[in-house]
Amino acid sequence: MSEPTEFNDPGLMDKIVSLAKRRGFVFPSAEIYGGFRSTYDYGPLGVLMLRNVKNAWWRSMVQYRDDVVGLDAAILSPPAVWEASGHLGNFSDPMVDCRSCKERHRADHIGDTCPNCGSKDLTEARDFQLMFKTHAGPVENDGSVAYLRPETAQGMFINFLNVQTTTRKKPPFGIAQIGKSFRNEITPGNFVFRTREFEQMEMEFFVPPEEATTWYEYWIKARYEWYLDLGMPSERLRLRPHDADELSHYSAGTTDVEFAFPWGWGELEGIANRTDYDLKAHEAASGTKLQYFDQANDTWYTPYVIEPAAGATRTMMAFLIAAFQEDEIGGEARSVLRLDWRLAPYQVAVLPLSKKDELEPTAREVLASLQPHFQCDYDVTQSIGRRYRRQDEVGTPWCVTIDFDSLEDRCVTVRDRDTTEQVRVPIDGLVAELISRTKKA
Repeated sequence: MSEPTEFNDPGLMDKIVSLAKRRGFVFPSAEIYGGFRSTYDYGPLGVLMLRNVKNAWWRSMVQYRDDVVGLDAAILSPPAVWEASGHLGNFSDPMVDCRSCKERHRADHIGDTCPNCGSKDLTEARDFQLMFKTHAGPVENDGSVAYLRPETAQGMFINFLNVQTTTRKKPPFGIAQIGKSFRNEITPGNFVFRTREFEQMEMEFFVPPEEATTWYEYWIKARYEWYLDLGMPSERLRLRPHDADELSHYSAGTTDVEFAFPWGWGELEGIANRTDYDLKAHEAASGTKLQYFDQANDTWYTPYVIEPAAGATRTMMAFLIAAFQEDEIGGEARSVLRLDWRLAPYQVAVLPLSKKDELEPTAREVLASLQPHFQCDYDVTQSIGRRYRRQDEVGTPWCVTIDFDSLEDRCVTVRDRDTTEQVRVPIDGLVAELISRTKKA
């Protein structure tokens, strides 16, 4: 992890973790059995926000482009894939044991002292394979060995020929994928930042070799701006090129998009120039030609690959941290998530002023009119002030209150999360009003 930043605030992380559990974003997995280290379940609000993060990525990378297509490759893969990719030989971290407290640590993260007990009595560092190994089929032997993928990228490389021929794309073009990956981390931690099971958003962009540098620079800029467009403060972001001694074995250049977490700078996404390493490696191992025929020049070539690879789960956490604020409304303290409406779990909350039966038909009518356009919450419990605070804390941009006047004038009150301004809006014009607000936000 990088050096501390001006945003260092251990107390903030405690508040985020507390809010995440209390409001249904993230729960410790298997909690009733004491939990299972570094595994988490995404609750009712967490699945909505995580999906919104992934949808925003997909829109930007696939839907709004005509040179990128999608893929959903298998999680289980045979050893041949990972031997060709270099993961079996290179995908490891240096591990040390503390002889005093028996804790294990990544050697490159702790220096010479155990962070758990302070002892200097550590073992020699040794390589620790990060891939999860399993067996496929009823017999567990060397012939049934399989691995859970540590990244989604290889599925796109081994499907290069399938995708290229079926879509008739020619370089430059990309293959995008969102999916689960698994890494047997030695020291997972910092909530959902480093876990053994996580989701990635990756794209492999295949380009003529002579265009690789241009596209590498293009994707660095495009990916950095994606975070800014979704409301990430620029002061919490930076681009960090990798030094030569930290480049992956396949990389001719890598730049990370980093976020200022409460404990320091941490990677959200890496943009790498993977050269032609992967396609050539799989071609050599499989015997299948993974090249592109350039008809204009009557020649075959192996494309270079530019890879933007982001962590979906840690990106969601970064947006939560960046959006969290504490202020006062009418002398009363409140916590608020100032999330972009595209990321908020609920965009609109429909709040009948009371539980009285006469309000419900109109409230349900309003809810039904909004649901085709927005993810909505419907809440009738506690006072209206408490319900506003609850929606503020989970990031809902707009609350719509149905009161007894609504039965007469067919208007509702729309409250803005950030300004707390309230205006009356006709029910018949409510959808149009809220859609217009999304365009201004």
